[in-house]
Amino acid sequence: MSWRFKFTFGVILLLFFLVISRLFYWQFVKAAELSALGQLQYGSTVKLTPQRGEIRMSDGFPVATNKISYLVFANPKEISKKEETTLALSGILDMDQASISADLSLDKYWVALKTGIDQPTKDKIDKLNLAGIGFEKQYSRFYPEASMAAQLLGFVGKDENGDDQGYFGLEGYYDRLLKGKAGTAIQVHDAMGRPILSKINENSGEIEGSNLILSIDRSIQFLAEEKLKEGIEKYGAQSGMVGVMDPKTGKILAMASFPSFDPRDFQDYPETLYKDPFISDLYEPGSTFKPIVMSAALNDKVITPTTQCTICSGPVPVGGYSIHTWNDKYYPNINMIEVIQHSDNTGMVFVSQKLGLDKMLKGLASFGIGDTTGVDLQGEVSSPLKPKNDWYAVDVATSAFGQGISVTPIEILDAIGAIANGGKRMEPHVVSGVEAPDGSVVGISPRVIDNPITPETAKVMTEIMVNAVNKGEAQWARLKGYRIAGKTGTASIPIAGHYDPTQTIASFVGFAPADNPKFVMLVIINRPTSSIYGAETAAPVFFDIAKGILTYYGIAPTVQE
Repeated sequence: MSWRFKFTFGVILLLFFLVISRLFYWQFVKAAELSALGQLQYGSTVKLTPQRGEIRMSDGFPVATNKISYLVFANPKEISKKEETTLALSGILDMDQASISADLSLDKYWVALKTGIDQPTKDKIDKLNLAGIGFEKQYSRFYPEASMAAQLLGFVGKDENGDDQGYFGLEGYYDRLLKGKAGTAIQVHDAMGRPILSKINENSGEIEGSNLILSIDRSIQFLAEEKLKEGIEKYGAQSGMVGVMDPKTGKILAMASFPSFDPRDFQDYPETLYKDPFISDLYEPGSTFKPIVMSAALNDKVITPTTQCTICSGPVPVGGYSIHTWNDKYYPNINMIEVIQHSDNTGMVFVSQKLGLDKMLKGLASFGIGDTTGVDLQGEVSSPLKPKNDWYAVDVATSAFGQGISVTPIEILDAIGAIANGGKRMEPHVVSGVEAPDGSVVGISPRVIDNPITPETAKVMTEIMVNAVNKGEAQWARLKGYRIAGKTGTASIPIAGHYDPTQTIASFVGFAPADNPKFVMLVIINRPTSSIYGAETAAPVFFDIAKGILTYYGIAPTVQE
């Protein structure tokens, strides 16, 4: 074998090993880097944002939907007649010519010109058939009824990544269901490097948002908002709220607050208006709390409706304090029916003493006091009941008539709803069904949370509350011909360690018709100036709304008067 052959064979073998080594280097050592580089050359991954689900009232009307708009973009490298294109677009888009000209002069394949243009504007540009101009569909949240149920709905803003995010109310609580699941696509480039958006395959992973079907009745919601606003203006109040619920199912029929905001332009309003005060504000309920404590005492049989109050002849000393009635009028030996009728604080002190701390705490807890109700809205709070060892005698006494204890309006509505529902306390909810992207609907079933009192106790308490409406301080405002159970409330407002003597939270809670309740309602008027009493402010608003609801349901009067 000659040296030439050996040399040639060696060179070939060396080259072979060099090629193999290089292939190994590219295919294994540099594989990941090359794959990423190839992907960048071929296309980049793009997130596909699904359409957000609608929020619909019980009649199917959408109160939160999506408005389609468009992003106008340009490929400057495709535009040869830049001056003509600039002139045409500036007039239609209402943009400065210099701004458009600067964008079209960029050495780029894609540049955004303007977002949020409507369909008529897009059609005008389409008719011009301009080279290098395209559109990208966008969705923006739209609220057709403006500020109706704004705190109930919440709004859609942006998160830290610039993506749509639901905040407050339903938009916040059900954000994941409403927004769906984002998919992916590949931004493919053609031979000239121009981007073309196309899905890699049909299974992009994108899932459209689900629609919410509410229990909110649009007619009742409108009625509640209208009458609440009228009442606040009439009585010179700072604010107010109304909640209406079906006590048999827990369905919220209306939830209104004033002042409110427009979720379409939420950024133009103070942030303090965003939260729903019906579930987020704590307050001392005053006398609307008395039926709850009285029910617990009746249920434990420590009193009966005819039990006489033996300490109601004057102010009652408790723990170094003297407890008075709201009007300094006293009724010796009145019974429990009359205690609620006259809203007698000393009578409720008597009830609390008969009940005792242990039974009182147990009764309040079973009514849901001190705990969240579980309503499906973002922002619900609660103030837990104090531990047993932290209660003093005066705390027990004042809590019996709704002072020195903090609750949310939804707690009171739900607790009184238990009396209306024969002793069963329901979980309140705003959504009655969820419609999936395929059109299938999953209903939300009513759920019993607790049974704080027996049906017999509920019936007795109902009659006591009917008597309070017919013979109590608010009898002047009642609806004749209807049996309505209710209770006024006038709560002092704690400030700097004492109670403000001039400002109150006036309220009225009740249900109708008393024998077969279709709704339970709580009206709160915050800091009225024409009168500080619930009987003269909140009660007439309650009965105005109740009259409208009864008429709407076609419920005729049943009592001859």
